[in-house]
Amino acid sequence: MYAVIQTGGKQYRVQQGDVIFVEKLDCQAGDTVSFDRVLLVGGEESRIGTPVVQGASVEGKVLSQVKSQKIVVYKYKAKKNERKKQGHRQPYTKVEITAVNA
Repeated sequence: MYAVIQTGGKQYRVQQGDVIFVEKLDCQAGDTVSFDRVLLVGGEESRIGTPVVQGASVEGKVLSQVKSQKIVVYKYKAKKNERKKQGHRQPYTKVEITAVNA
């Protein structure tokens, strides 16, 4: 059985045992999280939500809080001696899916 969930403005196709990186959640490593915005539940018979499937949820366990690789943002204006260099590392939460409840 699999499900499509929505969190952090993005959609993820998950099933039990998957490890996914979602936008940062306000929780610590070892905590349990529940995703209630389930858009689709698939398996032997599929259920599609309008917009969410009633009574469906996905349970997960937070493994850690991580950051992505650094990206460099460089702004430059020609002939003006104007330069600005910035770095950014997006924070993510690493979650292991423990159950898909339909």
